[in-house]
Amino acid sequence: MEHGESVTSLVIVILAAFLTPILMHRLRLKAIPVVVAEIIIGLIIGHSGFNIVEESNWLETLSTLGFIFLMFLSGLEIDFSIFANKKKHHKQKNNGTANAPNPVILASFVFIGILILSLLLSYLFVLSGFIDNVFLMTLIISTISLGVVVPTLKEAQAMKTTIGQTILLIAVIADLITMILLAVFVSIYGEETGNMWLLLILFGAGILLYFVGKYFRNQTFVETMSKGTIQIGTRAVFTLIIFLVALSETVGAENILGAFLAGALVSLLSPNQDLVHKMDSFGYGFLIPIFFVMIGVEIDIWTLFGDPMVLLLIPLLLIALLLSKLVPVLIMKKWYDWRAVISSGMILTSTLSLVIAAATIGERIGVIDSQMESALILTAVLTCIITPPFFKKFYVRQVDDDHKQIVSFVGSNQATLPVVRELDQSLFEAHLYHAKLEKIDDKITRSVFDITELNDYSLDTLIENGVFDVDMLVVTTGDEAKNAEIAIYAKEQGIERVIARAESAQTDIALKEKGIHVFSVILSTKTLLKALIVAPHVVDILTTQESALYEINMNNPLYSGITLREFPFTGDVIMVRIFRGKDSIVPHGDTELKLGDRLIVTGSQEYVEELRITLEFS
Repeated sequence: MEHGESVTSLVIVILAAFLTPILMHRLRLKAIPVVVAEIIIGLIIGHSGFNIVEESNWLETLSTLGFIFLMFLSGLEIDFSIFANKKKHHKQKNNGTANAPNPVILASFVFIGILILSLLLSYLFVLSGFIDNVFLMTLIISTISLGVVVPTLKEAQAMKTTIGQTILLIAVIADLITMILLAVFVSIYGEETGNMWLLLILFGAGILLYFVGKYFRNQTFVETMSKGTIQIGTRAVFTLIIFLVALSETVGAENILGAFLAGALVSLLSPNQDLVHKMDSFGYGFLIPIFFVMIGVEIDIWTLFGDPMVLLLIPLLLIALLLSKLVPVLIMKKWYDWRAVISSGMILTSTLSLVIAAATIGERIGVIDSQMESALILTAVLTCIITPPFFKKFYVRQVDDDHKQIVSFVGSNQATLPVVRELDQSLFEAHLYHAKLEKIDDKITRSVFDITELNDYSLDTLIENGVFDVDMLVVTTGDEAKNAEIAIYAKEQGIERVIARAESAQTDIALKEKGIHVFSVILSTKTLLKALIVAPHVVDILTTQESALYEINMNNPLYSGITLREFPFTGDVIMVRIFRGKDSIVPHGDTELKLGDRLIVTGSQEYVEELRITLEFS
């Protein structure tokens, strides 16, 4: 009978997790994060509502695994390349932000302000008798939910703006620092105190595993074993998670620290995006929803009414969370308008995962009681309900004055120079690099091109000259192996579009598997000649300016979900193809536009540019 109850409760929770996003879609509740909705559903079916979920070993185990996997994905969400690419972001000019400081420096100052103000506010809560532990309260007030900030910035098309990068960096720094401080908190107040130095073993193991992973990452046998039923990459990730979780518990730290460290290590190793997608699908599709539903199930709201002090804590803590973020971001007013500053402070107020972690750990080690734990989690849920919709409503996208894509050309020759000459200078900023050892035609050297001469094409030389601080990289040296080496490194550094020259079929296949675009002089010539024979008019479309094909990114959320039949644009433009992720869609009247779509269109240049402005800038 007990087994039956256990399975019944598991079925109820899984059904709740499955139906939540469907209900949100039907009710058009796009403003509320899915994880918050899952907690609310948990409240309804749990102790605060119908109380139809019983205690179960199944649920306890899956919920714990969900928590561990959530911390792993939180570490995986950290994009360390934004620290490496700080030069590029600093060079970009936004409206009214020409003299804006480096986003990394600005984000560091803002977070220091958040931490100091959180400490002061925590003392006020202690003096008022709400809580006894300053350390724990400082952690809770200073934390920021990276899992809420990232999707909100993406939806607002703010990720690639200077202010968007600054907000993201503040959240990343907060995520890293507060997680480390949480580990220190456990080592001080946990059952096994005085073992803080043992954390060095955990971080030492992490560093060692990073170098091991870096060595094996590009081995040929690893790529071979990543296909079919072996999936060695997925096995390696789960082995890493379990190993570091076990090690963190062995040294007296919390298991979530090991999981977070595992995610950060995988992120540092620049994993294949397909692998990241698999991890996201498994986590957010199975384990993590169970964890969030169970958070709601275990909260008993009615007990909060029995203690007026705990009930009063919720609005006061919400105000403290707002103050701790809104006051430090005022320093940004020097470079951004009030709407941008206030909306930045609001989205940074959102907090969830680490508050749940800190509250759960605090209750387990006896620093706070279960009522206080529930109050802290409810406050975190409220921030996620209030702040994202406010940000989406209040934030005005900062459009670059000079919204150019920065492109590096490694290898200046008769193939690349004509292309650079014909690029639209209002859309692209090209930088050419050439090794002194390679000879260039005298006509080229006397041209108007600004070519940076390098001693060689080694990675150290390229890094020193800022070749990888760009949006796009084109590699066309005369050495195919060097082209592959540079292109792979660029992809690992987070450059979205990398194009490399490769004449051999083996190199072509290897680069394409890593998401690198490949071109071949021999293949291009053969393809063009065949097209001139078989379909000459297609070549005319590609080469004639008036009937050329153009690519437009769909970034405007106003038109997301609208069908082409209802799309309010009457210009002389025909949509030829829509690329959505890996899918290629032939458009028709009932085809819906989605954020992130890449539209291939043809038509007069005037109307194409009008459509580009409509879709790329909200």
